[in-house]
Amino acid sequence: MALPQKFLFVLCLVGLVFSQDMPYEEFLAQIQACPSECSCPQNFPRAVYCDNRGLKSIPRIPPYTWYLYMQNNMIETLPLDAVQNATQLRWVNLNRNKITDKGIEEDFLSAMTHLAHLYMDDNLLSSVPSPLPDSLEHLRLSRNRISKIPAGVFVGLEKLNLLDLQGNKLMDDAVTEVSLKGLNNLVQINLAKNQLSRMPLGLPPTTTQLYLDGNNIEKIPADYFKGLPKVAFLRLNHNKLGSSGVPKDVFNISSILDLQLSHNQMTEIPIIPSGLEHLHLDHNKITSVNGSNMCPVSVDSLDSAQNESVPRLQFLRLDGNEINPPIPRDVVMCFRLLRSIVI
Repeated sequence: MALPQKFLFVLCLVGLVFSQDMPYEEFLAQIQACPSECSCPQNFPRAVYCDNRGLKSIPRIPPYTWYLYMQNNMIETLPLDAVQNATQLRWVNLNRNKITDKGIEEDFLSAMTHLAHLYMDDNLLSSVPSPLPDSLEHLRLSRNRISKIPAGVFVGLEKLNLLDLQGNKLMDDAVTEVSLKGLNNLVQINLAKNQLSRMPLGLPPTTTQLYLDGNNIEKIPADYFKGLPKVAFLRLNHNKLGSSGVPKDVFNISSILDLQLSHNQMTEIPIIPSGLEHLHLDHNKITSVNGSNMCPVSVDSLDSAQNESVPRLQFLRLDGNEINPPIPRDVVMCFRLLRSIVI
């Protein structure tokens, strides 16, 4: 290679490194240490791609890796020495492997002291793994075989704001105040498609999104949401809720924006809070719609009401019930911001 060409090549490499905010020496060390089984793109040097390679074990990860993609392999074990030098890992994707509880070497996870995102969906775990790094923000463990949440497993995880446990084997005695202790800043929790028969206990007051679809829940305690003042998105589709198990004003909380109760056994429409924007009540056993019962304010008072007082409902789904159209006029008069009614 002629001297001007070599010089140009070096300039290009330096440009790539600067664009990644990575010192040149680290860049060279990272590329040179890239495992032969994986790909380490020069234009994204902090990422290591080992996905879809048929791997049965994790190779030694380069020292300056931030993003590690190991999904869609046949990995059974997670040895500590594989990540011992990769102390800067931020994002690890281990979805769709064959990892068991016994396959995770002690301190493999906690050794990654900068880890913010851990994805272990579609593996063979029977318990939430521990110990977890304090830096964790998102933990996804859906579609495993988890039936146990060890006491104290979340203690110290002050940054954790998303926990996905859908599609596991959790029962009521596994989801308690003791097992969820430490989730002080949780925003979203997904417990859909488990084996719960009651509303989970011990959820932190920071919870904004609560997903409980596909369980066996029959009843909601009257004061359940007093401890969840920020809940805005609530999904309870495909449960066993009847109107007798749902106090009429249980959802009358100011924070809620989206409420989904599809595919249950309800015969009546609960009180709709003024701030609610989306309501799914399709495929229940509702026979009639009464505007005076549904409306959170007096319909007569709406003629002179300010816009702030008008109920915010925009989408209402009632198909799959035993309701005959048309929708009563007083329903339309109450919910004046409705854009779509499905019946």
